[in-house]
Amino acid sequence: MQALADYVELIANLKKAYKGAENSPVVVFGGSYGGMLSAWMRMKYPHIVRGAIAASAPVAQFTGLTPCNKFGEVVTRTFAKEGDECVKTIQKSWAAINEMASTADGRTWLNNEWKLCSPLNSTEDANDLKNYLTDVWTNLAMVDYPYMANFLAPLPAYPVMAVCQAMKFLKDDPKEILHELFKGLNVYFNYTTTAKCFQFKSSMPSSLDDKGWDLQTCTEMVMPFCYDGKNDFFEPKPWNFTAFSQGCSKKWDVKPEQYKMENIYGGRNIKYASNIVFSNGLLDPWSSGGILEDVNESVVSVTIPEGAHHIDLRGAQRADPQSVIAARDLHRAHIRKWIKM
Repeated sequence: MQALADYVELIANLKKAYKGAENSPVVVFGGSYGGMLSAWMRMKYPHIVRGAIAASAPVAQFTGLTPCNKFGEVVTRTFAKEGDECVKTIQKSWAAINEMASTADGRTWLNNEWKLCSPLNSTEDANDLKNYLTDVWTNLAMVDYPYMANFLAPLPAYPVMAVCQAMKFLKDDPKEILHELFKGLNVYFNYTTTAKCFQFKSSMPSSLDDKGWDLQTCTEMVMPFCYDGKNDFFEPKPWNFTAFSQGCSKKWDVKPEQYKMENIYGGRNIKYASNIVFSNGLLDPWSSGGILEDVNESVVSVTIPEGAHHIDLRGAQRADPQSVIAARDLHRAHIRKWIKM
């Protein structure tokens, strides 16, 4: 990939630019996509980098390597630790939204009840709202840190707990379900209490632009996701590569290459790789496509049961659980070994 080749050029130039750096060992770090790049850089350029710390790196979140339903199951499991009521409220919400969005009166009620910035005028608008909610529940599981953070949104410590505590009453009536759901959503989009209305057109902060990632997933980073609504709390949605490919063609005029990453880097078949630490927080849905077991003596896995998305690469906090501290200790031990080689 071009990004890795660019880093090779950067390292070469840095070694020339700084006196005494020519023979300095290089270790690469990264979380999420950066973690994938770190692992792949060690695989492709072992003569350039001594080792890699790959945190929350879903190097196997590709076609045929990880079942498409596993991602949603991890999201649901992260919410389930806060109680069945939370999971069931979200599970019931999809039908409630469909029912309210099916009539003009229902859409008007939802526009007013949820204070939507962009009113629902059609069932297509309702689909946009449901896509937003799918992203929100996913994002909350990703950033379920034990301290306040501002990664994807300004959020309190243990944000999944905060959301679920706000949705503590299990209801059956569609309006009551959605009234309860909105109390939980308010934690995500309005924790700062500065939002004047509920903007559902994007779950990402304005400082982050995910168009580049969207293009990547439509070309060489094809990641299948599906939901059944039984083993997860999402609206049932099968994976359909043909429909996905058509959508990519319409939006970007590109054709997805669903096996490209596996063919280049091996997916889970990386037994000949060396000097990589894969770390995964088990609250993080991206762990479903991660390396969760040691591959060989020098490609090792560390799992963090209480960890969210690349928590071990974030700054140390008093609230860090022991499993995060242990992961960082392991990183240090391997880095010391690599730089002495």
